Amino acid sequence: MTDVVTKTLDAEPGFVDRLPLSVQPYLRLMRVDRPVGVWLLWIPCLWGLILASPTDMDGYRFWTLAILFGIGSFVMRSAGCVYNDYIDRDLDRSVERTKDRPLASGAVQPKAALALVVALSFIGFAVLVQLGTLAIMVGLGSLAMVAAYPFAKRITWWPQVWLGLTFNWGILVGAAAASGEISVTTLMVYAAAVFWTLGYDTIYALQDIEDDALAGIKSSARRLGSNVRAGVAAFYGLTIALIGAAMLLEGAGTWTLLLAPAALHFAAQVVALEPSQAPRNLQLFKANIWPGLTIAMALFAI
Repeated sequence: MTDVVTKTLDAEPGFVDRLPLSVQPYLRLMRVDRPVGVWLLWIPCLWGLILASPTDMDGYRFWTLAILFGIGSFVMRSAGCVYNDYIDRDLDRSVERTKDRPLASGAVQPKAALALVVALSFIGFAVLVQLGTLAIMVGLGSLAMVAAYPFAKRITWWPQVWLGLTFNWGILVGAAAASGEISVTTLMVYAAAVFWTLGYDTIYALQDIEDDALAGIKSSARRLGSNVRAGVAAFYGLTIALIGAAMLLEGAGTWTLLLAPAALHFAAQVVALEPSQAPRNLQLFKANIWPGLTIAMALFAI
């Protein structure tokens, strides 16, 4: 099982390297060569759609919404990465893993990065306005959270919580787009997703724990210290517990057992993580695509 969780869809395809040199820094700034973040942003949107889709919604409408959310996830994740790197460009120069990022290295100028954020945001807004009034209002409500996120690691030991609240907002937007309302079970699944992000991003933060300490950057990985394995186990456990409770509340009954593959995957991640092994922890982080998709399939039982 440990070997399974180290597999990922984000296998560094290298296609960016074959494109014109003039566009490569901008695509890397958008993390086009690292699509795992798009998956982790889109999958919660899918959870929200599945959870809230009325029984009379036809497949065409469902998959139209799913595709729109896929486009939105790509452009808004890209915009978020560019904005985050713009705010963090000085900090990034002091961290080994990030010192060669386009803004930190000077390959992209700050004004050009801001222009890219604006262009991507316009595309994202064009997607949002197709989702219905409530979904538009809920979607716009995330803007302040997105804008504040880069500063979280400067003021709190738990920036991963803020990331979870922001990154999984698509659950609420998806539910609003599908049904025109946000139910208690939707809020429960949203809370579960926050704990999911807290777990996988704590694993991700282990890569930079030494550089972060030198630069004064706070993270859940640093805060947990030697208890990081127990912390990640608790976060993943709460993820499964809350989604299971939401499914039971919706009458899923024994269908909640469909969460077992995701639970086993999370357990395997906890066993496999090693604070000092950055490459392994990166692969574990990327592997979260798989439990996310299996949870989506389980939610179809509702």
